[in-house]
Amino acid sequence: MLQACFLDRDGVVNEEVNYLHTPEETVLIPGTAEALRRLHEAGFLAVVVTNQAGVAKSLFPESDVGRVHRRIQELLAADNERIDDFFYCPHHPDFTGACNCRKPAPGMLLAAAEKWDIDLGRSFLIGDRMSDINAGRNAGLAECYLVLTGYGKTAKTQPEAAGVTLAQDPLAAVMDFLSRRNNRFPKR
Repeated sequence: MLQACFLDRDGVVNEEVNYLHTPEETVLIPGTAEALRRLHEAGFLAVVVTNQAGVAKSLFPESDVGRVHRRIQELLAADNERIDDFFYCPHHPDFTGACNCRKPAPGMLLAAAEKWDIDLGRSFLIGDRMSDINAGRNAGLAECYLVLTGYGKTAKTQPEAAGVTLAQDPLAAVMDFLSRRNNRFPKR
């Protein structure tokens, strides 16, 4: 089975833009390519899991989600890096009803695990909202990091964030997990 790092998109991989839907507004968070390089060198998949309520709210068409993902890949390719897969939820309970993919539900992580044969208990998540953290917890991940990029600066003050592992940015989260994983998961 493979191991993965699940990453929220907006505020973790790319700079937070309210309802990002145009490639032109897509800017990577500094250190993203290096974090992916470290993940790939350690044998981890990098999988984006992102709620895209703007689709459900008819703020932009679903095709715009793919356009932004292609732009992220183009920007990463300049540093010889990539995201291995993207999963997104185009729903919102107030507009499309309940679903099992919108974080904090674990549906996107479970779908990725099934597609890629991922060992969730040896994988981790990096997010900037408690809904990200709770999706990782609900999927049974080994660790969930709340980064202080995007909405993480304010999310860390929420009462439910007590006890959550904080990291300055995605690169710091990756480095922390990789440095501690050998202690958590002895070689088989």
